[in-house]
Amino acid sequence: MRVLIACEESQSICKEFRALGHEAFSCDILPCSGGHPEWHIQGDVLEQLDKGWDLMIAHPPCTYLAVSGAKWYYHPEDKDLPFIERRPHPRFPDRRKHQQEGLDFVRALMDAPIPRIAVENPISVISSKIRKPDQIIQPWMFGDEATKSTCLWLKNLPKLKPTKIVGKGEMVTYGSGKRMQKWYVDALTNSKTSEERRTLRSKTFPGMSKAIAEQWTSGFTSNTEKK
Repeated sequence: MRVLIACEESQSICKEFRALGHEAFSCDILPCSGGHPEWHIQGDVLEQLDKGWDLMIAHPPCTYLAVSGAKWYYHPEDKDLPFIERRPHPRFPDRRKHQQEGLDFVRALMDAPIPRIAVENPISVISSKIRKPDQIIQPWMFGDEATKSTCLWLKNLPKLKPTKIVGKGEMVTYGSGKRMQKWYVDALTNSKTSEERRTLRSKTFPGMSKAIAEQWTSGFTSNTEKK
């Protein structure tokens, strides 16, 4: 099976497919950090969509799509009108433009000429602007003690089945009473730049990566094998 892992520099999913004998490649504008540059395509993934892939797992950047940025917008009374900017974001003054570009990118991935597609993102405006996800999963459903709501938009793929239900992960409580997942706090404290923080927060948990590779290739027969 030829598999494209779009917007993945960590190669966590790519390596799981490779372990099963599939021809998998990660693709990202960044160099890979997974240790296998021979399995990595560095560049614009939109230029790779017509290369004869059997399956694509896509992780579009969520910086401008996540609902955490919703406070910078408000709904006008007319629900048919687009969001209106409440005020400029201090670090992302063109947030509206970037959000639209992000949604256009997601649509391009969903419409790719690939028979099986999964688009992954946290809770985001994709649900309201494009369509609701087919499934929402958590790391604790696949053996990793952590909570991170992950939405899946699927094309010709079954919903993932939980492999090992475990605890929902350790929490860190601050003096203010605010509580956060320990894995998320670790990502914040173990990174020096906002780019590093985004990379650490976006990595796919091991159990989920393994389930994706195993369940979405089970019983697959390529066109070559059918002849």
